[in-house]
Amino acid sequence: MSNTTRTLIASALTLGLALSSSAAFAKDPAAKSPPTSTHPATHADRHDSNEPVTDTWITTKVKADLLASSNVPGTEIKVETVNGVVSLSGAVATQAEKDKAVTTAKGIKGVTRVDAAALKVSAAAKR
Repeated sequence: MSNTTRTLIASALTLGLALSSSAAFAKDPAAKSPPTSTHPATHADRHDSNEPVTDTWITTKVKADLLASSNVPGTEIKVETVNGVVSLSGAVATQAEKDKAVTTAKGIKGVTRVDAAALKVSAAAKR
């Protein structure tokens, strides 16, 4: 997959994530005032923008960042998140790619730990 294609896929995922979660991150100055008949309660009134990120958000963000990285085969790495713990699985060509994938995942907000035990360096690269 070319870098341009990977960048486009990552951008599309990031845009979709941003659009789907914009209400959770929106800062509405009017939200501090109580709802009135002219200003009914909104999602922003009921939820603070500092809510913790979800496992789904973390998984999507890690996957998008892996796809956008030029030196990690993001399409070859499976990402799962449970309670902030990111599990990476699949196969990469080099130890450097594995290390970069782990570093990328650790840099995402909400990640508490990264388990890369199931992310293998291919046998051909070990020779």
